[in-house]
Amino acid sequence: MNSPAIVRTSTAELYDAHVMKNYARAALTLVRGRGAQVWDDAGNGYLDFTSGIAVSALGHCHPHWVAAVQRQAAELIHVSNLFRHPNQGELARRLIGYAGPGRVFFCNSGAEADEGMIKLARLHGAKKAGGEDGKCFKIVGAKNAFHGRMFGGMSATPQEKIQKGFRPLVPGFAFGELNNLESFAALVDDQTAAILVETIQGESGINPCTPEFLRGLRRLCDDRDLLLLVDEVQCGLGRTGKFYAIEHAGVRPDVIAMAKGLGGGFPIGAIWAGTRAAELFQPGSHGTTFGGTPLACAAALAVLDVLEREQLLAHVTRVSVAWHEALGRLSVDFPRHLTAIRARGFLVGLQMSGDPGPYLGALRDRGLLAVGSGNNVIRLLPPLNATAGELAQSVEILRTVLAAKG
Repeated sequence: MNSPAIVRTSTAELYDAHVMKNYARAALTLVRGRGAQVWDDAGNGYLDFTSGIAVSALGHCHPHWVAAVQRQAAELIHVSNLFRHPNQGELARRLIGYAGPGRVFFCNSGAEADEGMIKLARLHGAKKAGGEDGKCFKIVGAKNAFHGRMFGGMSATPQEKIQKGFRPLVPGFAFGELNNLESFAALVDDQTAAILVETIQGESGINPCTPEFLRGLRRLCDDRDLLLLVDEVQCGLGRTGKFYAIEHAGVRPDVIAMAKGLGGGFPIGAIWAGTRAAELFQPGSHGTTFGGTPLACAAALAVLDVLEREQLLAHVTRVSVAWHEALGRLSVDFPRHLTAIRARGFLVGLQMSGDPGPYLGALRDRGLLAVGSGNNVIRLLPPLNATAGELAQSVEILRTVLAAKG
């Protein structure tokens, strides 16, 4: 058999010819990164405040992370979950140190973590119903939520743009108004197994749960024997200045889904389950081939190392104050364009007066990469080690773009 001829084509041409068109990608090919900076194939530099959509918690190519991944790749990469390996046990121990007593299940993504939470809720419901499947399976979630694009998470995501074309969906979901405890309580009945919320809704415009609402959900779950499930895939792992965003409310849920920043750029997800739910998964009830491999866990352990050694939680808390104040001044100076700011640490939503697309393009042209959220929000997600100077630079680029808009 003859080998196919080698044809020199651009990356853009390769994407156009061979990659599925389910993303509205920017006309930009990135080839190199260091810290909060990335460069394209033409040599142009950008301040990357997408962080791979909250994934690159340490920025690009942090030396400790790179060394840990290189070392592990040369030692042991994959063994499956039929065997133990040191990294997974150690990573579970350290995550429990942040979340509280319980157990950890490792997977590959936030979508898988959310699917696993839904399965835990079903098992809890069956236990409530005396072991009978299908008697207690309802999950009460929030309107405008986003819990991934697999069938369980998509069914828990009451957005037409996510669900269109994929019905019939998984049954058993009902949706209340975020921060309206009464609307959630009204949906709880004898068939309800759990309540599921994002501590801060990321894909819908940076909408946080209030501390009072989260405390009320905790009481409701305790009173009705429900699991409180929180999705911290985007807002967790230090992004708000706490390891988990729900810590700001002083609430301990029953289950936490996490991913994105956990691996610092390497795919890994995890579910922490507290003592009420930690034993629900038994052999055969759930599994994954790639979840929690030696290499993935080495990447996550390196993230935790840097988070702790460089005191990044305190750093995010400290430097975000001045950053938020500077962003607030933009909303005063340019109210025709920037109508509101919702911010917690390094998770910031800038609510614009219209479609954020043109603003995102103008920011990119000026050297700042950001990402849209909801219908009219620009999301800023700097790496957790972004400097005060880089945060100030983002504000100046925003100011330049807004001033040019008139």
